[in-house]
Amino acid sequence: MSETTRDTKAQKKTNLAVFIPGIVFFLIVILFAVMMFRPGRDASEIPSMLIGKPAPDLVLPAIDGLTGPDGQPLPGFDPAQFPDHPVLVNVWASWCVPCRQEHPLLMALANDEGVTIAGLNYKDKNANALQFLAGLGNPYAMAGEDNSGRAAIEWGVYGVPESFIVGTDGTILYKYTGPLTPEAVETEILPRLRGETPQG
Repeated sequence: MSETTRDTKAQKKTNLAVFIPGIVFFLIVILFAVMMFRPGRDASEIPSMLIGKPAPDLVLPAIDGLTGPDGQPLPGFDPAQFPDHPVLVNVWASWCVPCRQEHPLLMALANDEGVTIAGLNYKDKNANALQFLAGLGNPYAMAGEDNSGRAAIEWGVYGVPESFIVGTDGTILYKYTGPLTPEAVETEILPRLRGETPQG
């Protein structure tokens, strides 16, 4: 075999090796897309690595100017101050259209006896957050500003809105991605907030 033939074969192998990582990546993307968008899959059920693990122990400053029903400043976001029952953590922003869509459900939940909602305001302007809650109502018992987005990363947030349920032991019990729906509130959220096991 001549040197030229050997060089040509070696060059062809090298050229093929260059494409292998790209092909593997492409196959992984296709597999991920198939899993995410398969028929009958609920898009709200994006898995979270944090389920069953302690909620991030991040304290966020209060939304400046936000007050509670008593007229007193609403406290910031602090998991150490969660009450001794499950808490709904809601990630929201004034610029988020689906957040407006789910907000009436949050207001109704906040009026349910024994339900506590903690708000995590994601990459928002203070004035816009205040205007949002002034216009639509404030369902939060505590709410903090996550201007940098660091807290959302720690919580494993994909996008707003998202909601988490934190148990009495401080672990994340459940995650719901996207705007809450009446069905999700009734079948998934309320049972867990009441310490019950969801049916089905």
